[in-house]
Amino acid sequence: MANKGTIGILTGGGDVPGLNPAMRAITIRALREGYRVIGIRRGWAGLVECVPDPEADNTEAFRELTEDVVNRAGRTGGTFIHTSRTRPSHLPRTNLPPHLRDRYTDDVNDVTPDVLRNIEYLGIDYLIPIGGDDTLSYGYRLHTEGVKVVAIPKTMDNDVPGTDYCIGFGTCVTRTIELAHTLRTSAGSHERFLVIEVFGRYAGFSALLPTMAGAADRCVIPEHDFDIEHLAELLVYDRNRHPSKYSVVLVSEGAKIKGDDGMSFEGQEKDQYGHAKLGGIGDRVAARLKELSPRFNGGRRINVVNQRLGYLVRCGAPDALDSVVPMAFGNLALDIILGGGSGRLVNIHNGVYGSVPLDVIHGPHKVVDVHKYYNTERLRPSYKTFDSKPLFIMTSDL
Repeated sequence: MANKGTIGILTGGGDVPGLNPAMRAITIRALREGYRVIGIRRGWAGLVECVPDPEADNTEAFRELTEDVVNRAGRTGGTFIHTSRTRPSHLPRTNLPPHLRDRYTDDVNDVTPDVLRNIEYLGIDYLIPIGGDDTLSYGYRLHTEGVKVVAIPKTMDNDVPGTDYCIGFGTCVTRTIELAHTLRTSAGSHERFLVIEVFGRYAGFSALLPTMAGAADRCVIPEHDFDIEHLAELLVYDRNRHPSKYSVVLVSEGAKIKGDDGMSFEGQEKDQYGHAKLGGIGDRVAARLKELSPRFNGGRRINVVNQRLGYLVRCGAPDALDSVVPMAFGNLALDIILGGGSGRLVNIHNGVYGSVPLDVIHGPHKVVDVHKYYNTERLRPSYKTFDSKPLFIMTSDL
């Protein structure tokens, strides 16, 4: 079959299950349609570090993708072409590759001219970035520079604007439910509160959906600052009604106790997108619940089992949903390319596959509609109606 051109694929930001199935779907369909496919290694870093010289060793920057390569990787988790949080428009001088150090001398540099040069050198006709809003925001930048971009949404938090579903979210929900139920054995054995910190910087979907599925009695989310005393009272109530004398709360990593100045962070260091690493709200909630529990439990203290799930929900093989949806997203991206389109984000809305203009990435953060889906008095999901709702209940505003 005649070569129709070259498609480049990259994965940026955090790893999630479902990335490899997406790349498998793209590659197999593209090869059969007559395209060459290359995988850009380590996200946007590969396009920064590539040396546009036939004599250069660029094996660390990109690799040719074949059916054999993607078939072996397609059933696994993570990303076989690796990932990073590199932001070419804001690249610290300390992160510049050797061949660019004489060209850029500022503390922070925009190396987009060299990224564009490398895209031309590699002969990339279409670029498919798979990532969250940070990764895809730079994809939009390249779109404005004339690169043909078709983007695929990925994030554990399910917070990319313009789509109801992001690759990785299904496995995150599945693992959270499984691990919460597994941890119940210890909480029940000791008659304790079980506090589980889960993903969710700005959006509480990864706490709300598992709670809706019965993984927890209560959940606290970034969209609503909560009263810790009220949470303690509710959890004591739940515990005393349970035959095994324990209760469970899921805590989004971006949740805030009323009166907090901001989110809880592990340190002050920030990545190239300006984000400090979240973590610690679960520890704070656990300590306060233990301290407050006697007030609502007849003067007797209740101890706490406190667990941060972290990478446990983003490692390993994808679940069924994160095997099927990436396949559909990958083929949908090829449908757009074969139709001559670009500047699009593939999506699901109200249970239907489609696409939206890529500039949706620069819209408001996709967050839980508290009025529709969260009971602020009971600190749990709202169960008002399910008639005509899509699979994951909560939708994005388009």
